[in-house]
Amino acid sequence: MSSERPTEIRLHQQSRVLELAYENGERFRLPCEYLRVFSPSAEVRGHGPGQEVLQTGKEDVNIVGIEPVGNYAVKLVFSDGHDTGIYDWRYLHRLGENQASNWQDYLDRLAAAGHRRRAGAEE
Repeated sequence: MSSERPTEIRLHQQSRVLELAYENGERFRLPCEYLRVFSPSAEVRGHGPGQEVLQTGKEDVNIVGIEPVGNYAVKLVFSDGHDTGIYDWRYLHRLGENQASNWQDYLDRLAAAGHRRRAGAEE
């Protein structure tokens, strides 16, 4: 798991992106909206399969705080008040590795539910 621990975490508030750098040279730029809609919290994931809650209207969400949780994770505090997700190093790394497919899945779920992201929101 040590290879999945970022060596650098940098928040770019203006562009609403969390940048993660790793010892092996990997870098991920994860939009705050992406991190918010994929929060590992029970509010988003539910308490079991099929209980996930589709997050909508998060295009402008930003991260307003990053709090360490031991040596294994961070808690991200979002501008919409959401602060219950604990992002462990492995989960953050998987979010980076699978960003394109996760995002497409999210867009597909939005469409299936009849929701659309606000026009002009960045992809």
